[in-house]
Amino acid sequence: MTTSEPTTAARPGPLLHDSAHVITDEAEALAVAAGLAEAFRPGAAERDAQRRLPHAEVDRLSASGLLGITVPRTHGGADATAGTVAEVFRLLATADTSLAQIPQSHFVFVNVLRSQGSAGQQDFFFHEVLAGRRFGNAQAEAGTPHAQDIRTRVEPDGKGGYVLNGTKNYCTGSLFAHWIPVLARGAGGKPHVAYVPHDAPGVTVIDDWDGMGQRTTASGTVRLENVAVPADRVVPHHLTFQRPQLHGAYAQLMHAAIDSGAARAALSEAAEFVRTKSRPWFESGAATAAEDPLLIQRFGALELRVRATQALLEAAARTVDTATAHLTDDTAAEASLAVAAAKAYAAETAVDTASALFEVAGTRAALNDFNLHRHWRDARTHTLHDPALWKVQHLGRYVLNGTRPPRHGLL
Repeated sequence: MTTSEPTTAARPGPLLHDSAHVITDEAEALAVAAGLAEAFRPGAAERDAQRRLPHAEVDRLSASGLLGITVPRTHGGADATAGTVAEVFRLLATADTSLAQIPQSHFVFVNVLRSQGSAGQQDFFFHEVLAGRRFGNAQAEAGTPHAQDIRTRVEPDGKGGYVLNGTKNYCTGSLFAHWIPVLARGAGGKPHVAYVPHDAPGVTVIDDWDGMGQRTTASGTVRLENVAVPADRVVPHHLTFQRPQLHGAYAQLMHAAIDSGAARAALSEAAEFVRTKSRPWFESGAATAAEDPLLIQRFGALELRVRATQALLEAAARTVDTATAHLTDDTAAEASLAVAAAKAYAAETAVDTASALFEVAGTRAALNDFNLHRHWRDARTHTLHDPALWKVQHLGRYVLNGTRPPRHGLL
């Protein structure tokens, strides 16, 4: 696979305040998500094949109001539950997993503001979100010993503000973002999140993502060189983990939803291909491939797994919502474990279903003209976000020894 040479990103245009619809009802949010999925689905294969970045589609997502559904009602939003957010992501992923992944960090960093933002920060940024402006992300770093070894620094500038320096990788969403939340170490090595404008001096967003899958997420590099950050744009994220928290469970729930949608997308396209393009095996005696009893049995088994994945996702979302209403060490642990189970199972199902697509659809399905392999490439790439084995490990520790999962942002 080849891509164009890495480029410095063009600046996303500002949105007018009245250019985004404001959704105040969860039923409307689900209807809007379903409508966008139908609109995005027909172009997904071509976008992937040509690596055409979905600028227009992301703008449409902003204008729809979906990006503001978790803003609290006190600030004019819908205050959507985790269940609704998970279903929104699942629906979008049934159309295009790359498009569905782009806003994942946006919702994570709205949640950071809900948890640790000051009243002034919430007033300002929730207004921005309802206006349709997008958050990207600059969290991960390459070349460090492990994922939690963050070298980017946010330090006092001696004038009442801060200065930010570092290099971030896998910055999904930042190419399309108006604001880039940056995870950085502050005083004492404690993690903070600095919200910086996409076009701030010293910020460079580079489109150098070259993954085999999720090709149009533009998960490239963000360089930060002496970026000036006002004090009221820095959030003390380290406080999140000093008490029971749902930061990791909430973030991982959206990843599980994307995997669940990816599995459904692969199975649906496999079924359509078999109905319209596949030939029956001569020994089956069937007039069409869709009447082949072995294929029917295989599709039934795949459907069982996809349905089980969605059921685990819904159960996990309910557990997160329950913990949100009554947050304790026990409810937070149960939410993390429920999401871990959903994510581990969804990841396995997405990859297996996308692979089984070729088994049931036959040789013709492997032709590049159909680009059906994007389902496997996308599922395999997205499910590498963090290791499912560690999610299963924490489930085992809990069921055997009653050990609660640790407080960090990946569980």
